[in-house]
Amino acid sequence: MIGIVDYNMGNLASVKNAFDKIGAKAEIISDPEKLNNYEKLLFPGVGAFGDAIEHLKETGLDEAIREFVKGGKYVLGICLGMQLLFEESEEFGKHKGLGIIPGKVVRFDKKIETTHKVPHMGWNKMFFKRHSSLFEGLNNPYLYFVHSYHVVCNDKYVIGKTIYGYEFVSAVNKDNVFGFQPHPEKSHNAGLKILDNFVKL
Repeated sequence: MIGIVDYNMGNLASVKNAFDKIGAKAEIISDPEKLNNYEKLLFPGVGAFGDAIEHLKETGLDEAIREFVKGGKYVLGICLGMQLLFEESEEFGKHKGLGIIPGKVVRFDKKIETTHKVPHMGWNKMFFKRHSSLFEGLNNPYLYFVHSYHVVCNDKYVIGKTIYGYEFVSAVNKDNVFGFQPHPEKSHNAGLKILDNFVKL
């Protein structure tokens, strides 16, 4: 059973529907004390980093997620959910994240705005940088993105990159924790394949 973390910042219905499509059992969960009842966690998110981390702290979900990760179970963060896994973000001031993966979240460089619109919105290709079980059956797929900020981290955690004005990190993996900047639940067959691979871990 997969737990979809509800902290008032995610498009939960579309994530749940995506798991339904691939025949996977998933439930939306907001009680931090019940997180460990699940085999895996999907950590979605849409919105501002600061608001999200405050809500996680207020509800106790921040510590519950850290404890879940320490237990060795698999976690997949999507979009804002991925960014919150890192140490800090520069979105609307500096905010500390969950600190599960070393690195920070920065805005797209303003230099690209003469040729590229920010937020980065729409379909774009992910280039695989190293092997990951989540990439089984895929080859540098097009996925759906909506974001103005991206992650900067050590290359040893990077499994996928995407080009938008310049190359940025679009997928990461540290031990049992994965993060995807694009939205698999909005990325049709390629996205469903990523979620199916996550279920099969």
